[in-house]
Amino acid sequence: MTVEIQVPVLGESLNTATVARWLKKPGDYVQAGEIIVELETDKVTLDVPAPASGQLQKGRSEGEDVEVGHVLATIDETATAPAPPKKAEKTVADKAEAAPPAQKAHSAPQKAPERPVEDKTPSAPVPPVPPSEGERRVPMSRLRKTVARNLKEAQNTAALLTTFNEVDMTAVRELRALYRDKFAEKHEGTRLGFMSFFAKAVTGALKDYPALNARIDGDEVVYRDHVNLGIAVGTERGLVVPVLRQAETMSFASIERQVADYGKRARSGNLALEELSGGSFTITNGGIFGSLLSTPIVNGPQSGVLGMHAIQERPVARHGEVVIRPMMYVALTYDHRLVDGREAVSFLVRLKELIEDPRRLLLDL
Repeated sequence: MTVEIQVPVLGESLNTATVARWLKKPGDYVQAGEIIVELETDKVTLDVPAPASGQLQKGRSEGEDVEVGHVLATIDETATAPAPPKKAEKTVADKAEAAPPAQKAHSAPQKAPERPVEDKTPSAPVPPVPPSEGERRVPMSRLRKTVARNLKEAQNTAALLTTFNEVDMTAVRELRALYRDKFAEKHEGTRLGFMSFFAKAVTGALKDYPALNARIDGDEVVYRDHVNLGIAVGTERGLVVPVLRQAETMSFASIERQVADYGKRARSGNLALEELSGGSFTITNGGIFGSLLSTPIVNGPQSGVLGMHAIQERPVARHGEVVIRPMMYVALTYDHRLVDGREAVSFLVRLKELIEDPRRLLLDL
């Protein structure tokens, strides 16, 4: 009996995937539930298990596009599992070799092995690549094509503008240094990072400037009651943006745990589709790669994205004196069709206040 391996349901509004990699080859015997092929969608990589045990038959090629319900390959259930390899019996020569010296002396003389004829034919060298051919072409992944299309669409559709400010990170640094160990001890090793401070500051500022948490739908503006905060994660496959749902209700510890988990699973391609949809505002941190200043692109149909950057010791004026402080440039790119410059600048000022005096986050000031 032949069993079909079909493309599973991929998720909301997703109908097409690409055969990324076969983990088993035709003719292999597979067990039911064993992962045999990886599919790549616009957002994630999906593992497809074998629906039954049997011999895998040739199916779709790697790189081929498939739709939900398409047959990827078939499994012949009538095939029997290969028997485990038996231990080879010793040959006469093996037994003679294993015999004691006295017994070896009476063994039949062995014919000396013939000396191999030396092949004097010169081996052909790995041919040099001409300068004009010093390139290689690889197909773009479905994820990379989707990211490129979405970002270009955002540029073409939205009226994007970026405003900047700088934040003194002294208070947050001191708070982290003071409570880092106790925080990790209480929350089972969870690390207190900068992202939770910025996530809480963003959700606080969005309450005052809700247009940055809204989106345009035709001739209407859709305002949201909750902040579904996207956290951009760069991976080898491309950029993904998992979402912290109702981030305004989350604690520092829950934010840090969720962000760490998303980062780990994003790099291994194990994020679920529902974790990548429904974001209302995004934070991207180019500072982890050393970026000092950048202009992030809005992840449509959202209306705003906050760019964090590297913390750098710089001289700044404080109370008439020049002091050295850990400073970070922050950038807000926004859709000017919905958000006015006054709102965008005020949002960054509010964010700056909350980060430079994190006590405001606790007191909702």
